[in-house]
Amino acid sequence: MNEGLVLLMEALQEVMGDGRYTTREMEDLLFTYFAYRCPDDLSRSLNKLRLMGMIDGEVDRERACWVWWAKPKAHPE
Repeated sequence: MNEGLVLLMEALQEVMGDGRYTTREMEDLLFTYFAYRCPDDLSRSLNKLRLMGMIDGEVDRERACWVWWAKPKAHPE
């Protein structure tokens, strides 16, 4: 994995912690922590990270939206 993706994942894991967030909540988190709004469609970007195996996401049928969460950090043994 390239260095930029590693830094991105570390930042996302730090911000997301153990929580599960809707796409809108993710937009708010990114703005709160980094004063950043995704210039593209955030759900598309998050889905690309999901397809790469970097984050997890699924449709929450009760809330009728996608929810996202960071994979747990690997702990050195």
